[in-house]
Amino acid sequence: MVPEMREAFNREYTPEKYQQLLDLLKAKGGVYPQFRLSESPIFLNADFKKELHAVAEDIIAQTLNLSPEILSSAVPASHFVPGEEGKPHFFTIDFGICENDGRIVPQLIELQAFPSLYAFQQELQDGYREVYATVKDCQSAHTREDYYQLLRETIISDCEPREVVLLEIEPHHQKTNIDFYLTAKELGISIVCLSEVVHHDGRLYYQKDGERIRIRRIYNRVIFDELDQKKGFVPGFDFKTELDVEWVTHPNWFYKISKYVLPLLTSSAVPATYYLNNYPADIDLKDYVLKPLYSFAGSGVILNPTRSDIDNIQDKKNYILQRKVQYAPLFRDINGGHARAEIRLLYVWPENHDRPILMEHLVRMTKAAMVNVDFNKKGEIWIGGSTAFFV
Repeated sequence: MVPEMREAFNREYTPEKYQQLLDLLKAKGGVYPQFRLSESPIFLNADFKKELHAVAEDIIAQTLNLSPEILSSAVPASHFVPGEEGKPHFFTIDFGICENDGRIVPQLIELQAFPSLYAFQQELQDGYREVYATVKDCQSAHTREDYYQLLRETIISDCEPREVVLLEIEPHHQKTNIDFYLTAKELGISIVCLSEVVHHDGRLYYQKDGERIRIRRIYNRVIFDELDQKKGFVPGFDFKTELDVEWVTHPNWFYKISKYVLPLLTSSAVPATYYLNNYPADIDLKDYVLKPLYSFAGSGVILNPTRSDIDNIQDKKNYILQRKVQYAPLFRDINGGHARAEIRLLYVWPENHDRPILMEHLVRMTKAAMVNVDFNKKGEIWIGGSTAFFV
């Protein structure tokens, strides 16, 4: 979308520089990324940026204006977590970069009140700038110091860092573990497996260097769908228990602000979306994709649903039909091929701020049918996780 930047980057790119970027990230985070990282960032112009950010702000406003009753109905009784929910500390909003009548436009794919790779995206931006002269002078919305200060205000708030933990299921085996290590390094918090937490009289504790430390605030990365599938895994506490702890963000927000709200939003950037138990009988299914509301990493998505697929689903209220969008093949690689991309806007909402704050942009590039790093073919280039520079 910014041809001169694309041409300059493609001329500068070499496999050796790509390896230099990977090595730089390993030096910062202690491990290489466990997911595929694209060789290239994407370059977007100011007009697209303005439209993208305006649409995202409108979607946040619409979501926050939904009634508490509507949002509460999204939480499955089996996964309801008691306790003070507070506000959603994170908004992550995914848009396909699409083409409509010759114009490049954002189209909403999904949104979540759940954290993403906040620390990693900051380091990735810095890494590209360090390795490539082409993007050396491309600026981010926040300085590095301000970025981590906002993250610190959101995750730690007024607690001591040692009283805050990043909670995950077997965190060191997660594909996103580099983000955990970077977060812990920059914020001074501990990474704790759910199985290692100790529960006593409504309070939670973890062990570090032989000391039992009380947990006052949880940076929650646990996804219940994954926990439900983890056979033989024993959590250190029951999520349905009343606990004296602060959540960042409370687990109920994972359900409240999710694909569940897509049918409730109105915008030219929001494709027609229906709950599976209440959709027009005359729609052409070939124009729609079938998605479970609460799965992760593309699990359960059917790109070309049939009536039979729909008939076989028992819990239809937990699925949506979303009109397909056409991702534009805009991002030319060094061999003349073209990748498509999805862009995720990462917001945080610290306790002392009135509105969510846009932090960074996470990009996923693909040449596959689904925009997810797990669905890319081996041997392809210009695919995987990336970032965006606006010019």
